[in-house]
Amino acid sequence: QVPLVESGGGLVQAGDSLTLSCTNNGRITGTFPMGWFRQPPGKERDFIDADFIAAIDWSGSSTYYADSMKGRATISRGNAKNTVYLQMNDLKVEDTAVYYCATGRAPNRLPTVMTDFGSWGQGTQVTVSS
Repeated sequence: QVPLVESGGGLVQAGDSLTLSCTNNGRITGTFPMGWFRQPPGKERDFIDADFIAAIDWSGSSTYYADSMKGRATISRGNAKNTVYLQMNDLKVEDTAVYYCATGRAPNRLPTVMTDFGSWGQGTQVTVSS
């Protein structure tokens, strides 16, 4: 049983919006920040080269966005804190990727690079057609 479960991916058209969800199923305890990254097609399963998208702290009051989707993505937490969302707008063909939810390595450190993530789910595929 994986600790993080993503959902909400699918096939959309360019310009559409999509919201991904991620739930911590309880195996990860503590006040860890969470975030999202993506692995475009054709890349090896080496997450060091994946595209960092965004991160949010435990309270939901602090966020960080990488350039990959800045201005088109919004990260948020659910009221129960164990769920994080990624709302994506104006999707482009180049946004096609497997999107992963992840937790930070330390409770009080907001992730800003891939190596700041410690655990992740199995991913959800997002395909954007032209």
